[in-house]
Parts: sequence; structure tokens; C-alpha cells
Amino acid sequence: MDFSSQIASQLNPMTIAPEAIVTVTLLLVLVGDLIFGRKSSSWLPYFAIGGVLTAVFALFMGWDNPNPNSFLGSFTADNLSIVFRGIVALSTAITILMSIAYIENTGTSLAEFIGIMLTATLGGMFLCGASELTMIFVSLEMLSISSYLMTGYMKRDPRSNEAALKYLLIGAASSAIFLYGSSLLYGLSGGLTDINKISLTISSGQGLESLGLAIALVFMIAGIAFKISAVPFHQWTPDVYEGSPTPVVAFLSVGSKAAGFALAIRLLATVFYPVTEQWHFIFTALAILSMVLGNVVALAQTSMKRMLAYSSIGQAGFVMIGLVAGTNAGYSSMMFYLFIYLFMNLGAFACVILFALRTGTDKISDYAGLYQKDPLLTLGLSLCLLSLGGIPPLAGFFGKIYIFWAGWQAGLYGLVLIALITSVISIYYYIRVVKMMVVKEPYEMSDVIKNYPPVRWDFPGMRPIQISIIFLLIATSLIGILSNPVVTIANKSVDSSAVLKASLTQASINNISVNEVKTVKTVL
Repeated sequence: MDFSSQIASQLNPMTIAPEAIVTVTLLLVLVGDLIFGRKSSSWLPYFAIGGVLTAVFALFMGWDNPNPNSFLGSFTADNLSIVFRGIVALSTAITILMSIAYIENTGTSLAEFIGIMLTATLGGMFLCGASELTMIFVSLEMLSISSYLMTGYMKRDPRSNEAALKYLLIGAASSAIFLYGSSLLYGLSGGLTDINKISLTISSGQGLESLGLAIALVFMIAGIAFKISAVPFHQWTPDVYEGSPTPVVAFLSVGSKAAGFALAIRLLATVFYPVTEQWHFIFTALAILSMVLGNVVALAQTSMKRMLAYSSIGQAGFVMIGLVAGTNAGYSSMMFYLFIYLFMNLGAFACVILFALRTGTDKISDYAGLYQKDPLLTLGLSLCLLSLGGIPPLAGFFGKIYIFWAGWQAGLYGLVLIALITSVISIYYYIRVVKMMVVKEPYEMSDVIKNYPPVRWDFPGMRPIQISIIFLLIATSLIGILSNPVVTIANKSVDSSAVLKASLTQASINNISVNEVKTVKTVL
């Protein structure tokens, strides 16, 4: 084997073919905007969507890669990362489709917005497969900085500027804390940055070593919790959701959250396996706080975007049940729920975008009587909200059943009980919006609905948002019923992951040992 072949085999560059496709798409979008100017807005969004969907196809072609490690171990393109990268890429494609009319209506550059979103997509996709501390941090910052730029994209809107500033300040502090935790891991491992190698050398230890690992755990969990909007690291979420452009919020609620959970699984199952009990306790507390505070505070919201912000905090609490379970079913239920959450949450935001374009408001009270003026929008928003609440037979019901069942199997009875109670609470504020939209008496209609413009789809950018709403509505209605292929893919990605295999095997051995001890005690 010559030198070039040896280098190529060690780098294994084909594993990042999907990211390469997104990169080329990003460059072509920027070049197309430079050459054609504002005229390119008629085709650039669809070109970007085509590029992202091509990347999703490339991810599918990379399934069951026999050699997933690349770039000297800094990136792992295993099936686990493929599922999470697919969720990030799909969220981008759908978000771009439903943001065309919104961005054009503000008078800002659509190509620049798409360029920043594709950059955030690249950061999220790399974060899902990063296996080296430096790459993890660079990917995290790539996603974060792009998110700050998108949040403040409406530079003439004071609310957007305020949201971007809050997001930047809290995000910078979060990144610094995460970086300090990474530096502690680097020191404890004797100068290693590959998380798989760190997991082989580091142990819970005694004295200062144990204390250092515990501090690193707390700091890195703080950075992850910021990304997934977990309480008490959620302070940025309501203000950023309310002040940011709605398509940005839609992407942050799905793409950024999925990347954060992918990072959590990869780090906690490898580096922090020696302190599994400790991080289980921390994430149990985070899950309880997120479910309770997110769903209870959402009851008092008057803005639709703020209500969905607190809803996303509560949804993050539900997903954390699978993480705390730490079993095959737990991890696969996380991926299944995030995939379903992609459609029902983006569907809700697509409807909010359309309503804001037609009325200029997002107040919940202004939705009163919407059914009489816009039946499609009412149907789409109602089904997506009911799916978020877990009403059968919509997709959200099956997602919650799977994740609660995984938690129950793992013995997390208290956590599942709290999740059930807070799910009932969430149903109340979702149904409140649905009930308001379908009022029958004319005097109950809001002033905004009384002056609601005629429903027309021939305006620029309106047809794509109509297609996105219909597609998301169908997906939300049917994916739960036809969920077997998705569950199978999630299970296979967990079973074939070398990252999870060692921790799951050791957890099974520990459970067997505990059961044997209990049996001996019973016999004696």
C-alpha cells in the first residue's frame, strides 16, 4: 500500500459525503446569489432543498458502513449518527420550504438566510458524529454562531435584536463552561482528545481524579442542557422563540435539539460511563424540572410562540426519559420520538408562520374563530397540537407510548408517572387553542379574524408553505400508525452502534449481577 492509499484509508473521506454535499450546496447558493442577485430567489430555495435531500439520500446509502471511523477517529459515521444527521437535514429542508414567503415578506435576502441555515445544518450534522473533543467543540460553535446570526436576522426588529443578544450572551457562557469541562477531560486522560480512547483510560478513581471527573460531568452536561433547552438552562428559550423569525425557531426546536441529544448519547455512554449513576441522577432531575416547569408555565402564555417554547422544554423532558433509561429501547425510543417531533412541531410552526403572514400577530386570543375563515390552517394546527399532546391515533401518541414504555421497563416508575401527569396538563393548553379556533358564534370571533384576508395561494412563496403544511399534516397523521419501519431503523442503529454496545453490555451484566444477589438473599 503506497503512502497516498494509506492516508486515504485513515481519513476515509467518503463517510462525510452528506456533509460534503451540503457544503457544495452552500457554496453554490452563495455564488448564485452573487451572480444573479435578487432574481435568484425564485430558484435558490428549491436548489438548496434539493441539495439537502440529496445529502439525506447519501446518508441512506451509507447505512451499515463496515468502516464508520474517519479522520483518524475524530468522526464516526455509524448508524446512530446517520439517524440523527438525517433528522437535522430533514428539519432544514422542511424549514427552508416553509420560510420562503416569510423571509421575502420581510424584505431581507433569502439567499443569505439559506446560507446561514445550511452552515448551522453542517454544524449540527458534524456534531451528531463527532468523536473527538476538538471536533465536538468546533461543530458545536458552528451550530451555535449560525443560530445567533439567524436569531438576529431581522436587524430592523428590536425584538429580534434583543433575542439574538440574550442568546449570544447565554450561549457564550454555556460554550465556555462546556469547553472547561472538555479541558478537564483532556487533563484527566493524560492528553487524549478521542472520546473512545478517553473512555478506555479514565475511570471514576478516587480523590482528586474522582472530583475532576465529577466537575467535568457537571460542566459538560450544562453545555448540553443549554442546547436541548432543559430546565434550569432554559432561560433563553421563551425570549428567543418570541423574538426570532419563526422559521429560525422551527429549526432550533428540532435540528439543534436533535444534535444536542446525539452529543449527549455519545459522551455519556463513553467518557462518563464510570459515573453512570451520577449522570442518571442529574438527567432525572433535569427531566422532572423540564416536564413540570415547561408544561405548567405554558398554561399561562398568551403568545403562541412562547407557548410552543415552553412546550419544547416539556418535550425535551419527555425525551430525557429514554436517555435516563440507558437501554436499547430507551435510546431507540429517543430517536423515534425526535423523528416524530420533527413533523408535528414543524407542522405547528408552519401554521403559525402562515397565520402571522396573513394577520401579523401570534397572540393566542387572535386565533378565535379561525375555522370559519381558514379551514386548512385550522385543521393543520389542530392536528399538530393534538399530536404534541399525545392524542391517539396521531403520531405523538405512539411516540410517547414508546418512550414511556422504555422508561417503565427500566424501572423509572416515578419519572414515567410524572411524565403522564404533565402530558395531561399539556393536553389542556393544546386543546384550549383548538377550542378557540373552532368557535361557532360570530360574536366570539376575534377582531383579527373578522378582518381576515381572503385565502389565496397565488402570492409569491405561498404555494411552498401550503405544500409543507399538507405534507407535515399527512406525516403527523400517519407516521404513528405506520411506525414499524421507523422503529426498526431506530432499533438497528442502536444495536449496531459500537459506541453504545459496550455500555449496554456492561449495563446488562450489572443488572444480571443485581438480580442474582437478590435471588440469593431471597433463598437465604
